[in-house]
Parts: sequence; C-alpha cells; structure tokens
Amino acid sequence: MLLSLLAGYPNPAVAAEPPKLNGQWGGPLKVPGGKLKLIITIVPLANGTYYAALDAPQQRISRMPAEVTLKGSDITISIEQAGSRFVGKVKNDGAVFQGTWTQPGLSAPLTLSRLEAPKPPTVAAKARLTPPYREEDVTFYNKVADIRLAGTLTTPAGPGPFPAVVLLSDSGPQNRDVEQQDYRMFGSLADYLTRRGIAVLRFDDRGVGKSQGNNFAATTADLVSDAQAALILLRTRQLIDQRYIGLLGHGEGANVALLAAAEPETAAAPAFVVSLAGYGVPGREVVQHQQLEIMRLIGSNPAQVKAALAMHKEMISIIRQTPNDNQARGKVAATLRFNSTDLDPHMARARAVQLTSPWSRYFLDFNPTRSLPEVKCPVLLLAGSADLQVNASQNMGPLRKGLKNASVNSTRLAGVNHWFQPQMKDWPVVNGEQQPVFSPRTLETIREWIFDNTERPRANPTTGGAGSNSANLFKGLRKSVKSSQASR
Repeated sequence: MLLSLLAGYPNPAVAAEPPKLNGQWGGPLKVPGGKLKLIITIVPLANGTYYAALDAPQQRISRMPAEVTLKGSDITISIEQAGSRFVGKVKNDGAVFQGTWTQPGLSAPLTLSRLEAPKPPTVAAKARLTPPYREEDVTFYNKVADIRLAGTLTTPAGPGPFPAVVLLSDSGPQNRDVEQQDYRMFGSLADYLTRRGIAVLRFDDRGVGKSQGNNFAATTADLVSDAQAALILLRTRQLIDQRYIGLLGHGEGANVALLAAAEPETAAAPAFVVSLAGYGVPGREVVQHQQLEIMRLIGSNPAQVKAALAMHKEMISIIRQTPNDNQARGKVAATLRFNSTDLDPHMARARAVQLTSPWSRYFLDFNPTRSLPEVKCPVLLLAGSADLQVNASQNMGPLRKGLKNASVNSTRLAGVNHWFQPQMKDWPVVNGEQQPVFSPRTLETIREWIFDNTERPRANPTTGGAGSNSANLFKGLRKSVKSSQASR
C-alpha cells in the first residue's frame, strides 16, 4: 500500500513534447543537522501518463506517490501526501534535475542525478551455474477477466509433493519480483521459501511485464480472479501437494487473498492465507492515518496537519457523495486549487481524475472485515511496527476480530517497515553500501507457520543466503496437528 489514495496510480504529465523520462533520479537534500537522500522514480505508461514515486530510505519512506508536470525543460514534482514539491529544470538530456525542494519549514536547493539502472533479475539468474531448485516461466488464463498472466514457478528439489503458495502484490504496477532500487521483495521471498521446501508462484501484475490487462482499472475485488486463476494453475502440477496450496499477499494483495478465502466452496479456494500488512479498516481511514503520519514525519506543525487533514476529508466526502465522475472531478479540482493557489489547473484536474477512478472509489468504501467471517482456513497475520503505510495497531485488531471462524496467528514485528525490511542498521554492507533485505525474522516466521499448517515433504533441501543453515531448515519437522484445518 503506497502512502496515499493514489497508491501505484499513474501521474499525468501535462506538457507539449516533454523530455522522455524513464528511470530514477537521486540526490542529497540538506536539512538541519545533516542530509537526506531522496530518490524519485518516473516510469512512462502506455496511455501517455507517468507513474512516479518518492523514496527517502533514511526516513523509511517507500514509493510515496508523486505527480509530475513537464513544460519544455521545466519540471514540477509534487508529493501532496508530504506537503512537498520540487520545482526545477531538466538538464543534460534528462541526466539531471536542478531546482528547489520545498516542504513545511524548509526550502533548499536540490540536484537530482540519474541513477544507474539496477541489473535485471535475468542477469543475476544467469550467474547461477546450478540452480538450487526448479524454475520455469509460466502463463495462465484468467477466464473471468479474459486475460493471460505470466509469472515464474519455483519448485524445490526432490520428489515432492510440495506445499505451494501464490504471491499477491500490493497496489500499483508491480512485476513478479516486486522490485524497488536494489530490493526484490517477492524475488527474495520466493527464493527463501523454495530453498526450504515450499513451491512458489509469483507473477506480473495486470498490464506489467508479460501479463495482459489494465492494472489501473482493476479494483481489489477484480484481482481476486487473478489469484484464483493462479491457484487453478498450481492444481495442474503433479509436484504440488493439492491439499496445501495457499495465498500470500502483501498490502492490497493480502486483502485479495482474504477475499478469495471467503469463497470456500469454489474450486480455487486457498488452503491457507498469509497476510503481510493487510488492511483491517475501510480505505478512507487508512488514507487519513497515512496523511497524519507523514505530515508528522516531515515536521509539519499542528496547524499544517489540521489543514491537510481537513482538505483530505473534504475531498473524500465529495467523491463519496457525488457518483457522477465529471461532477466529482470538477468539485475536487476546485477544492485542490482553493487550498493550493499555485497548483497548476491541469495537475489539479489530473489528480481529480485519479481520485475518482474505479480503483479509488472502491478503495474508499472497501470494508476489509465484511467477508472475514466466511474465511475458514488458517490465517497468519504479520505487520511491522515501523509500517507507515498500513499501521499495525489500526489494522491488525479488526482483522483478528473478523476472522472469528478461522485459526489465526498474528505477530507484530519490531522495527520492520511496510516492505518488510528490518532497521537499516541490520542491513548487510555490500561493496561499502548497505543493501536492503527482507526481514530474516519475517521469513522464518512465514516458513515455520506454513509447515505448522501443512505436511513437510521429503525434499532434497538446498540452503543459501543470509540466515540459512541445516539446523534451521529442519527445525519443526513434523506434521502439524492443525493440518486438518489447512486441508479443504
């Protein structure tokens, strides 16, 4: 879940013949007492709009939505959620953005330079002379949406059959590895689980990579059919234990998994669900909490926080009470410009279009707990104490309460953020720089819980990576007394 209602949604760039921007730009922002590294990601989309986001690793901010306006060589990057803006020039054919960064209580010069693109996963894969597990590209058909999705299935070494899990990503356009900078969230998770005896299917979101469809037109409910199609694919594989095929979702993906589990009579129902930072309250409450946390994080004073929250509530009220999109967009754009007189009218209109999209309208009124009593399979709820996007205290309680007919385990992980990374001090140092990693404690918790709710196969184990050893691999070797709950 990104830090706004626009999680993962496109950001139109309004300009005549703007520079073609695609990649990441980063640079140090001087602040009282030191410097903060800011990273801006800009990706052009097929419909002529941009997906843009801000990362500030030192403040544990990841993929905060940004809006881009280009007019010739003039560029404006607005991060409404943080009350911040960069205004400057695009120089050297897009190699440099030079200008001024402003946020509550601070205005400072900032130069953002194009960052070297990370090596794609295929390069890293070629470096492995002997894969430690089976790995294949797969495609599967979602007949409900009439689209074909593409992904990667990794199966442990050995005869099996193996328990399996489908990975479901958070909102926004994500590829099968869920990459951001040097971090491959789902790539790392799939590698870890497969090395330890659990088959994993991860796939490109709709409209991303080799998958068909339109990511920005799909609501949370629409994406349930993608999860179900993935489960059906796994049921055709002989090496997969048909009793133990589950769903693991992150952010919005967690709620997709729970919605799928609430349909237990279908052929594609999961045997278990792992929720990583799932929502437990309506979307509008999630958004309001995010707004509050971010404004506090960047040092806004109480008056600024109050004004930002009031404007956000007003826009949400307009959208919910005005079903006609054109009317709602006009009112939202007017509200935005009234509260920010220097906001470009085209950007205000673009923002209003996004806020009234099918996804946004659904998200505002989505009540994640409504269908939870229908979930009967075992559920693992995990959340990080340092998660700014989906607050653990706000969301885990309602989820536990709603899952009254399921066997539920829940853990709040200290120091872990929304992307399930540990604190930066615990990141490994590679070539003199700290590299983000998936929280080892989270990985171990997921693995142990899945084996507690399935039957461990006789596999040829392959270990590797941080935190892996044979003792940990066989810890908890047993058939769970809960296996009957996991079996459908």
